[in-house]
Amino acid sequence: MLTVKFEIIGLKDGERILDLGCGEGRHTHAMFAAANCHAVGVDLGYADVHKTRQAFWDAYGVPPVEDQQWSVSVADALRLPFPDGSFDKVICSEVLEHIPDYEAALDEVFRILKPGGVFAASVPREGPEKICWALSEDYHNEPGGHVRIFTANGFKADIEKRGFTAYAKHWAHALHSPYWWLRCAFYDTQDTNKAVALYKRFLEWDLLEGPWLTRTLEKLLNPLIGKSVVFYFRKGGETG
Repeated sequence: MLTVKFEIIGLKDGERILDLGCGEGRHTHAMFAAANCHAVGVDLGYADVHKTRQAFWDAYGVPPVEDQQWSVSVADALRLPFPDGSFDKVICSEVLEHIPDYEAALDEVFRILKPGGVFAASVPREGPEKICWALSEDYHNEPGGHVRIFTANGFKADIEKRGFTAYAKHWAHALHSPYWWLRCAFYDTQDTNKAVALYKRFLEWDLLEGPWLTRTLEKLLNPLIGKSVVFYFRKGGETG
């Protein structure tokens, strides 16, 4: 399940691309599969980085061509271990809502991107996220949980004031919003709740099968209840 659209970031062969806060590597793996690029994944959690690395070894082993590489590392988004201007593109999906000093992370993204480089960032959308917070205090108070609710305009402004220019925006994962509302409504029993389990099975089926009906329904619902808002920026003033 991808949140960032590669056709919008213009993924190309030969590029070096960072998945910042990669988790178990859904975007990192997808980047590597989509282009002969150097896909780099970093996350603060060792267990997630280990799963990302293992999945690469299981699927690919040694990269098949010289300019197609993958690498993963444990790293802090506030102190990234990369030189200035060392990436063509940076993806940061559903990460910044977890970081207390997220503006320092944005500064690091700007530092490591090449001039004209692309930054794709997604965060939970304000409306659906407010419902989650209203339904459960524990949802956002647990360790590693969401520490803020972004407004789309405020999020965009925070990034643009650093020298980025937004050139695209969309919403994603509308069908996932009700799932999180159910989890929050039955937070203490979510692991055993039948409604939560049934909706999870529906999402898994939808992810694997991708039927026309649910894909069309999600496209129609994304502007209304999309779980995530996704912005695309270019470092500098060109929006091309």
